[in-house]
Amino acid sequence: MTLLPTPANALPPPRLRARFRLRRQALVGWGFAGPFVAVFGLVFLAPIGYALHLSLFRDRLIGGNSFVGMDNYQQALTDPQFWEGLARVGLFLAVQVPIMLGLALLVALAIDSGRLYGKAFFRISIFLPYAVPAVVASLMWGFIYGTRFGLVGNINDAFGVALPDPLSPALVLASIGNIVTWEFVGYNMLIFYSALKVVPRSLYEAAAIDGAGEWRVITAVKLPAIRGALVIATIFSVIGSFQLFNEPSILQKLAPNAITSDFTPNLYTYSLSFSGQQHNYAATVAIVMGVITAIIAYSVQLRGMRKG
Repeated sequence: MTLLPTPANALPPPRLRARFRLRRQALVGWGFAGPFVAVFGLVFLAPIGYALHLSLFRDRLIGGNSFVGMDNYQQALTDPQFWEGLARVGLFLAVQVPIMLGLALLVALAIDSGRLYGKAFFRISIFLPYAVPAVVASLMWGFIYGTRFGLVGNINDAFGVALPDPLSPALVLASIGNIVTWEFVGYNMLIFYSALKVVPRSLYEAAAIDGAGEWRVITAVKLPAIRGALVIATIFSVIGSFQLFNEPSILQKLAPNAITSDFTPNLYTYSLSFSGQQHNYAATVAIVMGVITAIIAYSVQLRGMRKG
């Protein structure tokens, strides 16, 4: 029995053709996603990996940089300076974030109501502070807070009063909260206002037919419709609160007795690394803080997106 030669232009079996097609599609997909994956790995995964590597070592007077395993993490979890800074930003989060998001939501609802005259002017004027860099905003407010050379001092001299020092140890956290609120109310307002603009107008018409008043429309229609935006803004605010650094770092020169090197975990990490030359322990504190932030942010997401 003789086999006939296979023609040179014969097509491969259907299963093989499907495999080639899937492989080609995968290559095309990686061609689009490849640049992002490369940049993501370079600017995000690589620094985290390097920080993890640093956290497992410690510089010793004898022996140099040696492997210590989890000793740095054990030290961080029992470090009173770290926990004091974490408690401080926790208090900041519990007070400042609800005030900031409440003001942003109130402004967004007022602009969306259509009853505010000159809403375009108010929208841009409230958003404008977000365009001011945090360093510039901190310097500006630091000058306003000054009791010897700033606005507070000028008011004291002009009216013969003694206003409390905003940069005193008792008030400095509230003063920083005022700066952050001034900076980010407009940002969160824009998130809420954008979400309100995509709510179907038919819902408002149905509520009006049912005889719902303005307050009832807000609580029963608008707020449930922008629930996702509220959750996103809350998560961003939680992460931003735990990353508090620029404002206390700038104001530290003006209030060295009130803002110490461990005022916030990020400021503590910066001081450990660049002032104390404890790079390994600084990386450990940064990783612990990142894990805590991720856990709390994820908890907020689960709680916010849970269906009632």
